[in-house]
Amino acid sequence: MIKLLAISTAFMSFALQANYSYNEITSPITVPHHPAKSIYDFKVDALDGGTIDFSAFKGKKILIVNTASKCGYTPQYKELEELYEKYKDKLVIVGFPANNFGGQEPGTNAEIKEFCKKNYGVSFPMAAKVSVKGDDTAPIYQWLCNKSQNGVLDAEIKWNFGKFLLDEHGRLLNYFPSKITPLSEEITSKL
Repeated sequence: MIKLLAISTAFMSFALQANYSYNEITSPITVPHHPAKSIYDFKVDALDGGTIDFSAFKGKKILIVNTASKCGYTPQYKELEELYEKYKDKLVIVGFPANNFGGQEPGTNAEIKEFCKKNYGVSFPMAAKVSVKGDDTAPIYQWLCNKSQNGVLDAEIKWNFGKFLLDEHGRLLNYFPSKITPLSEEITSKL
């Protein structure tokens, strides 16, 4: 038994040294990944092919909405545009088309842009189509939905037209589910 214990100890010692040497020689030096600390750290592709730089929105409230063209809530585009026109001196709305719920945003970026302009006269910034839920969630939505990243709340987006409101300093204020319309008092009272 003592012989077996001695052999086991010697083997473990050798294995640890070999592993240490292996890691020491072959492991690359890695820089820790630091997630965005602020909404202002994000730049996203725009629907029109440009870039939306959230740092340009400092000093304004921001309403971020996951959108879809073939949803029962799609008419909220009209209220979003009205809200934007009424408060655009102190509010920016950014739409994020997403096909996560019921396949209700199947179009290409060009098709979505045309739909929004033709049917609702959308003039607020629209991001390129993203995923807002699941393994392929866009980084900005990972930040919005996770308290560990945004420092305020955990949110689960359950359908299209969920809305995140941020204050003039880029701090997350609230998440509003689909049924809360853009012109509702729950939202307008915070503007």
